[in-house]
Amino acid sequence: MWNSPEMNDKQKKPQKLKARLPRGFVDRSAADLRAVNEMTAKIREVYEHYGFDPVETPLFEYTDALGKFLPDSDRPNEGVFSLQDDDEQWMSLRYDLTAPLARHVAENFNEIQLPYRTYRAGYVFRNEKPGPGRFRQFMQFDADTVGAPGVQADAEMCMMMADTLEALGIKRGDYVIRVNNRKVLDGVLEAIGLGGDDKAGQRLNVLRAIDKLDKFGPDGVRLLLGEGRKDESGDFTKGAKLNDDQIEKVLFFVGIKNYAESAVRLAELVAGTEKGSEGVEELNFIGALVTSAGYQSDRIKIDPSVVRGLEYYTGPVYEAELLFDVTNEKGEKVVFGSVGGGGRYDGLVSRFMGQPVPATGFSIGVSRLMTALKNLGKLGQQDVIEPVLVTVMDGDVGAMGRYQRLTQELRAAGIRAEMFQGNWKKFGNQLKYADRRGCPIAIIQGGDERAQGVVQIKDLIEGKRLSGEIEDNTTWREARVAQETVPEGDLVAKVKEILVAQAEDRKRAADGFEISYDPAQTGDDDDDV
Repeated sequence: MWNSPEMNDKQKKPQKLKARLPRGFVDRSAADLRAVNEMTAKIREVYEHYGFDPVETPLFEYTDALGKFLPDSDRPNEGVFSLQDDDEQWMSLRYDLTAPLARHVAENFNEIQLPYRTYRAGYVFRNEKPGPGRFRQFMQFDADTVGAPGVQADAEMCMMMADTLEALGIKRGDYVIRVNNRKVLDGVLEAIGLGGDDKAGQRLNVLRAIDKLDKFGPDGVRLLLGEGRKDESGDFTKGAKLNDDQIEKVLFFVGIKNYAESAVRLAELVAGTEKGSEGVEELNFIGALVTSAGYQSDRIKIDPSVVRGLEYYTGPVYEAELLFDVTNEKGEKVVFGSVGGGGRYDGLVSRFMGQPVPATGFSIGVSRLMTALKNLGKLGQQDVIEPVLVTVMDGDVGAMGRYQRLTQELRAAGIRAEMFQGNWKKFGNQLKYADRRGCPIAIIQGGDERAQGVVQIKDLIEGKRLSGEIEDNTTWREARVAQETVPEGDLVAKVKEILVAQAEDRKRAADGFEISYDPAQTGDDDDDV
């Protein structure tokens, strides 16, 4: 078949590239970014008051430093995003902020002043299947103390978590910092005959079982601690094979609601185990420290049901939980839950050092906490004033230079301003742009105004209000003027005057309405911790 030149041209025409967001990632709007900045600024202020200093580590680390290296895999990307450098070393995007800190401390150990008290915020990455509210990239905000062996450092972390939540506007009664200790659970497991290296697999199964306490309740965990559990679909999960006596002792431990009432029985349970007794003593010490500092059990609570991350931590563990109800996607009222957690991880830095290096710290899930604050009306309440628009009437160099000078004068006075950068020849489009952008004021100067050294200042907010209210010319003449002509030298002062008047109008409008709290507005279930 003969092909014409026109057909060949069509065949050679490049395909239009399809714009598509990578699965499991999200674009963030100006409002979201401003809310994050507002929130992290308040968190940062608390950390600074506690004497912590910022540090930043790169997004990439060598894969083995993250503890995720898989020697039996051609590509070690199980849970992490990895690539091979030109020297054939595997690097991965960090999946948390703690492992990179451990590497940083070990690499700079001789220069770092111990105890090393530091904080950092940044994105972390998980190579996992995304789902509703679960993303592959999200932000964490961490604080850590390295080189402090005493549990007074853990107690301080709990107090700082409580102060951080209150600084963000979460009132007492709407949150609690719950504290447990890995050593106590180790003592319980040893007391029921699961000590020693040969029982490591069974201990791990017990940890995994009690980690499902929130999901399945005591009855479900009882099955997982025993022979196993069959779910609604018929799938069977093998259990930890404990006997009835062992199960009862584990469930007693994780079921403790009032630590003061159960402390004696718990101490008896772990008596004779070095770790267990040490853990109970540490919990009691933390409780005494926070209480003496004014943090009662309504703010920081000893709670053995905290089991998250127990495989990772070596001593005290703590979790920040929000207690108010929200409505989930099924329309059910549920407690908002955890927004951060941490604990003592004495083994992490030691991996690089060959010597003990104690450390403790916690991580806040920024996206999840931001969702909570939005539901409480604690974020996004600050006014964001869109820029004053300096319009363009003429395109010659002299006129453009004058418009730019007016714009710079407004900026120098601390006023957000922009000169229109689109097609200036259709002036109506400039005012449409200002309206859609939400600009409060437009500055207009044509050739006649320029010759007289004056500018027109158009109050776009008042103009919009008047256009909706005014029905005849008489009312228009009697109403507040929405456009004024002033000398160029009075531009800044007049713009400030109008912005102040607009701010007062907004305040009066806000005072006239009662803000209601609708927990159903929560839309982000991203678990960043």
